[in-house]
Amino acid sequence: MEKKINIISTKNAAAPGGHYVQATEFQGLVYISGQLPVKADGSHTTGEPFEVQVKQSLENLLEILKAAGGSSADLLKVTVYLVGIENWPAFNRIYAEILGDVKPARSIVPVPELHYGYLIEIDAVAAVTTGKSE
Repeated sequence: MEKKINIISTKNAAAPGGHYVQATEFQGLVYISGQLPVKADGSHTTGEPFEVQVKQSLENLLEILKAAGGSSADLLKVTVYLVGIENWPAFNRIYAEILGDVKPARSIVPVPELHYGYLIEIDAVAAVTTGKSE
């Protein structure tokens, strides 16, 4: 059996800022790289409130998942890197609003800081039927 790792890419989420891709897919599993709250056009949201940063990070993640042929219902595991554990309740509220009844496994990892001074980064693993790139 040939090992084929598909690269997932979309212009609807921020382009990678380093030597990595937005996501990879192998045998129906999609691995989404950590998403900072960078807008699709590359502009930063570091000066924005925490809530805006959460929404942008989740939007990026869901756009990449959509490019892979999936939706939030396909999420298996979400890992959240959070600056300031006091932000946990606000994150949890926004996350629940956006994902609704979808409740994948999740970890929240408190960290002292993130690149550019962001307050949140989110990565995920999902199971989709097919992988594609737009």
